[in-house]
Amino acid sequence: MSSDHSEGNPAASAGEGGGSSEAASPPRTVDKQKGKARVSRTSLILWHTHQNDANAVRKLLEEDRDLVNARDYDNRTPLHVAALHGWIDVAKCLLEFGADVNAQDRWKNTPLADAEGATKLSMIELLKSNGGLSYGQNGSHFEQKPVPPPLPSKCDWEIEPSELDFSTAMIIGKGSFGEIIKAYWRGTPVAVKRILPSLSDDRLVIQDFRHEVNLLVKLRHPNIVQFLGAVTEKKPLMLITEYLRGGDLHQYLKEKGALSPSTAVNFALDIARGMAYLHNEPNVIIHRDLKPRNVLLVNSSADHLKVGDFGLSKLIKAQNAHDVYKMTGETGSYRYMAPEVFKHRKYDKKVDVFSFAMILYEMLEGDPPFLTHEPYEAAKLVAEGNRPVFRARGYVQELRDLTEQCWAADMNKRPSFLDILKRLEKIKDNLSSDHPWSIFTQ
Repeated sequence: MSSDHSEGNPAASAGEGGGSSEAASPPRTVDKQKGKARVSRTSLILWHTHQNDANAVRKLLEEDRDLVNARDYDNRTPLHVAALHGWIDVAKCLLEFGADVNAQDRWKNTPLADAEGATKLSMIELLKSNGGLSYGQNGSHFEQKPVPPPLPSKCDWEIEPSELDFSTAMIIGKGSFGEIIKAYWRGTPVAVKRILPSLSDDRLVIQDFRHEVNLLVKLRHPNIVQFLGAVTEKKPLMLITEYLRGGDLHQYLKEKGALSPSTAVNFALDIARGMAYLHNEPNVIIHRDLKPRNVLLVNSSADHLKVGDFGLSKLIKAQNAHDVYKMTGETGSYRYMAPEVFKHRKYDKKVDVFSFAMILYEMLEGDPPFLTHEPYEAAKLVAEGNRPVFRARGYVQELRDLTEQCWAADMNKRPSFLDILKRLEKIKDNLSSDHPWSIFTQ
């Protein structure tokens, strides 16, 4: 973000002077009568806001409350600056002193639009909880360069509950927070994740629900389950996605058993394509619960797979390819869990690569990894360095090698999904040339 806003914000210019001597001090103006430089109070509060100095901002506001809505020459307020950079403590201070949460700058952007444009999720939640609305173009004034399409405004995807037809509803999944129901929306079959009414007032449940909605709104890929809308303003809270007739991979493997190498490769390619999209930098989405139940088949022919269920996912703004994050340990499903997650150590997007390896193993073997052990025991075995044993005959050595690399104990030795895709394409080509009939076998 270092150069995103310096063009239109004197406070930003002062705080990010690229190493010049002026970068360490607030902007100054010249008092012609006295003939010497003085600091303007408007510039000062904007500068302290940019520097994430909540104490200095509070002190200025205690001296002059009107500064809370001070404007620079682009009509930007301190709250715009705090929102853009995600400075939560400063924003809370400004809101406490009565900052206009929906002030609009020269580009007609509100602070919330800036927070959305910069993908500052905590700031988005804070501003929305204080009545923040999204106008403008979600911070598209950062730089004059091609930008992704702006996020749809809430009205584009907010669904009126009366539009959902539950007359022939069928429960297709249950969890501790709610249930997934097949219903109809405008004549189309859809999957509805419905939060239990008893939990609709639970602050953490609401926070997780909104987090998942905010993630899904951004996702557009053939191998990712398509978000259609949500009910966020009425109870019960509901999240609506496309309905996939083929069910999930867990049930499919339970019925079919071990897959032929060609089918396993085709399935793996679809999963890897979806995951490569999610892991695209700089906005990395770590799924954290990749397992057969969260991989869905488009139809009963099983000719196309999609990755779904982002309830545990994390959106990370990556600074570089090797960033490692401290996140909640033991998040996800034990049987497919990477050892670093089980051990509560720092981890990165390679946790999904480990889970992918476990799914690939299950497709080749026909049974879940460590089937004879309880899920927690299976995760403990993995954390101690154990891995499932290959028993199936007629496996393809390249597939086994790929699986073993993907579940390496050292996450840095696991390949990226882009590398996995290249490997799988090569294996597929070799399979086709060696066994021209294999693509038709199951």
